Amino acid sequence: MDENKVPEAWRVLRIQSELVDGTESLVKFSRAVTIFGSARLHKGSAYFQQAETLAYNIAKQGIPVITGGGPGIMEAANKGALNANEPGDGESIGLNIKLPAEQKANVFQDLTLNFRYFFVRKYMFVKHAVAFVIFPGGYGTLDELFEALTLVQTEKIVKIPIILVGSDYWEGLLNWLENKLMKEGCINQQERDLITLVDDIDDALKIIISHQALTINN
Repeated sequence: MDENKVPEAWRVLRIQSELVDGTESLVKFSRAVTIFGSARLHKGSAYFQQAETLAYNIAKQGIPVITGGGPGIMEAANKGALNANEPGDGESIGLNIKLPAEQKANVFQDLTLNFRYFFVRKYMFVKHAVAFVIFPGGYGTLDELFEALTLVQTEKIVKIPIILVGSDYWEGLLNWLENKLMKEGCINQQERDLITLVDDIDDALKIIISHQALTINN
């Protein structure tokens, strides 16, 4: 049925159903790493290769990997995690969304969930995450980045690593945060420091493993 024609009361039930199904499906996947990035960066991109390798190494630590389940960087991360398929390795999870274009579930998923509502899907990205890794991307990726930052800034979730990969891509944004937002007093240094920028995915992995160990010990 066309979403615009669904009675409001039934839409509430749809939302509730997605929340219940998603929560029930993901409850066993605690301490996951959520990887974001563009659906438009494919196998020829160096970022695609980095995402695949990083996800493989994360899964080898027994840490589940969650993506948006689509093509591009999402496919790379799911593929990497799925290829780490020994007992005890982390799972490859895709949280797909129904969109007019670009979003088609990739085949590299141990668990595939489908969502109609962005805000329910975004809740699932956050619920079990112990770190966010953000590769280059467009509006959707930026939305997910700033959602994570806002939730940590406002203490709606515990502080976890928010890692940007690729200084060539992200330095302009970080310069803007420092030279505009900080200078105008809209954010402070502590809030700027919620973001860590890396070029080497081994650095990202070290941050994740260190934080994972800290959360387990606490």
